[in-house]
Amino acid sequence: MVNDVLEELHDSMEKVIDAFRKELAKVRTGRASLAVLEGIKVDYYGTPTPLNQVANLQVADARLITIKPWEKNMLSAIEKSVIAANIGITPANDGELIRLPVPPLTEERRKEIVKGIKGDSEEYKVRVRNLRRDSNDLLKNLKKDGDISEDDQNRGLTKVQEMTDLFVKKIDECVTDKEKEILSF
Repeated sequence: MVNDVLEELHDSMEKVIDAFRKELAKVRTGRASLAVLEGIKVDYYGTPTPLNQVANLQVADARLITIKPWEKNMLSAIEKSVIAANIGITPANDGELIRLPVPPLTEERRKEIVKGIKGDSEEYKVRVRNLRRDSNDLLKNLKKDGDISEDDQNRGLTKVQEMTDLFVKKIDECVTDKEKEILSF
């Protein structure tokens, strides 16, 4: 029973880390990345459709993303969607494809982004700690109901704390890696 609680906790914490990594991938670093376009939907004949399903997306070089729609009449709809997404990049439409020149980040802007990432990391750490609390409550209820012994409960609580510490450390490592990426370019 304790192992079931720990297994479920581990899976839940992994999901939190995966969500945080996806969030970090969307952060602009001054280098062209298709991750900044994730989540952008285009009005495709009245249906909101993901951008990557109506166009070919490419990173042409370190400072340029190109969007080539499969249907030319989609150019203006794609351009409007990119502008509406407010990703900090102004699209340039040449009638064939849309170019997204990624402007270099100023030192001040880099520091703001890092500060924002650190704030986001706290939100994810809170999620991990909430999972810890829920697992601890579950273990205490199992002990109260007589399903596990006090020793099992104590071992379980210790393992839950160790797991929490490990995942908080993983979040910090993700922040450190992203910080290096942002400040070094």
